[in-house]
Amino acid sequence: MRSVMLLISILLGLTPLAGIGWIIYTGTMTTVDGLFEILIMLSISGVFFLNVFWELRDQGLFGKGKAAEPAKPSSSSDEG
Repeated sequence: MRSVMLLISILLGLTPLAGIGWIIYTGTMTTVDGLFEILIMLSISGVFFLNVFWELRDQGLFGKGKAAEPAKPSSSSDEG
């Protein structure tokens, strides 16, 4: 199930980048509307790629992986 969510997040992160490419291709990036559309699409892509990063990190494929659990106290009978 996590891999499906990862693929969906990648797809939804790439779609706004294709929209940015279209805005640049049509030449409307120099207008105020084009600039704001690019900013909004970059924000949307950033959110989805942040989710991709978190998923990969949780699976141990990127970064340090899950944080180590704190050490459990020893159950020795020396303690008074």
